[in-house]
Amino acid sequence: GGKDAVVVREFDLTTKTFVAPGSGGGFTLPEGKHRVEWLDRDTLLVATDFGPENGTATLTESGYPFIVKSLKRGQALAQATEVYRGDISDGGYGVSPMVFRDAAGAVLGVMVSRPLDTYRSETWQLVDGAAPVRLAVPERLSLYGMMGRRLILSNDEPFRWAGGTVPEGALLALDIDQLAGREGPSSAGVLAMSFTDRQALQQVAVLGDSLIVAYADNVAGRLTRLTPGRDAWTATPISVPASSSVALGDRSRSRGQVFVSTEGLLTPSTLSLADAATATLHTLAAAPARFDASTHEVHQYQATSSDGTLIPYFIALPKNAPMDGSTPTILYGYGGFQVSKPPIYIPEMGKLWLEKGGAYVIANIRGGGEFGPAWHQSALNEHRQLAFDDFAAVARDLEARGITSPRRLGIYGRSNGGVLTSVTVTQHPELINAAVIESPLIDMLRYHELPAGASWIGEYGDPRIPEEAAWIAGYSAYQQLRPDTDYPRVYITTNTRDDRVHPGHARKFAARLGDQGHDHLYYEETSGGHSNDADPVANARRWARHYVYLAQQLMD
Repeated sequence: GGKDAVVVREFDLTTKTFVAPGSGGGFTLPEGKHRVEWLDRDTLLVATDFGPENGTATLTESGYPFIVKSLKRGQALAQATEVYRGDISDGGYGVSPMVFRDAAGAVLGVMVSRPLDTYRSETWQLVDGAAPVRLAVPERLSLYGMMGRRLILSNDEPFRWAGGTVPEGALLALDIDQLAGREGPSSAGVLAMSFTDRQALQQVAVLGDSLIVAYADNVAGRLTRLTPGRDAWTATPISVPASSSVALGDRSRSRGQVFVSTEGLLTPSTLSLADAATATLHTLAAAPARFDASTHEVHQYQATSSDGTLIPYFIALPKNAPMDGSTPTILYGYGGFQVSKPPIYIPEMGKLWLEKGGAYVIANIRGGGEFGPAWHQSALNEHRQLAFDDFAAVARDLEARGITSPRRLGIYGRSNGGVLTSVTVTQHPELINAAVIESPLIDMLRYHELPAGASWIGEYGDPRIPEEAAWIAGYSAYQQLRPDTDYPRVYITTNTRDDRVHPGHARKFAARLGDQGHDHLYYEETSGGHSNDADPVANARRWARHYVYLAQQLMD
């Protein structure tokens, strides 16, 4: 229903029915924040809340699992056999089992990721009849699969291997036996692909004898095939539309194919099939247009931030915009957790905003993953203010170009973007006349005390440490609200059942605005969750509220 906690049920693709539970029947897990992987047809690897053991919880402080068990078909959860145990003090999002297979479906390796904090983790290999083995891989990494005996990964920190150092953000292929210490390290064929400081790896599909790689080049999506050689990999570009977002979907290792979706601010999503053998993209279907895009055009500009860094942004702008500051404009940003924000098709925005003559901006501020790990890490912890400065710089650049003005500029952000928008309201109320603050974190001195919050300490810092609390308090919007400052009328919205970002953040911010005499709007949905996707009709009403408010503030 939109929550992070879900019920897991087994579904039969042949009969198109759920498999009934019971002895020898289907797998069923009660609602929880599970991590589940198939080991074989009759075995799941499960990390979940197993209930108290000897009076001790099986979830971490953040409410995530730290134990992995093997669950056989027909067994109750209480009968599952433990195969890996982290520690109740672990940070991050909980242990995750991973099963990597070859093109025929045979298991190449079974791994467990054990998070130490939001971004650092240990990687362990599970071997039948032996103790788990910790692999000598970076603590900041992403794992994509295995090709033969090679583990395919990207390193989010510099990595020393075979006497050399691999810069952060590369795509690597490392021998599993060397990583486990069973053989000495070799540099042969290790570096599959490297990237410039204005590029970033996004997704990787590991196929039978090649990789399909989606990456960003100055935020625009690119696609390539990589094939291995003994000492080097060969890259073959695959053509995709310009100024688009490129995403990989499900793949078939045996056929060497992967689904690829492409879209842009004015271009609906197209589903294609990438063929590794020919390095070509075959169009399968295109979604219909949901709004008239003929009146607008897309530009990519750059703004200069407080420290001189160039911050790119995309804008869908009316073709005949007068450039006198009169165009109603929505500025969207996120800036956290190494999440990239490329140009995507947003049907409700196009229908309810662009068709009415508005402009829409996606700001690629620091904290995201648009330019790799360094772009993200430059705005972590005590450097968080840089992300806020980047966002303000884009707002000023829009004004300097004559596109819009403070009277006509509104901002939108949700979740971590709610930190961004609430801080922008308190730091730069002179730049905007509207703010949609959705499902937000706002009281940053207490975020770790609310469910799931402690898992984000690696992103924001730890308010329990006085030095870190000091720089968090310096920007936290809940603490920075002032009764004598003129703020725009903001719209705050959240969800009662949100089990990722507690609704208390939004409630408290609205209450403090009211206590200080500031005009504001507040709405709390009672169904769904953080993802807001339980009911399409409810979601349509949600977007309608957003755009009616923005039209009232910026167009009326």
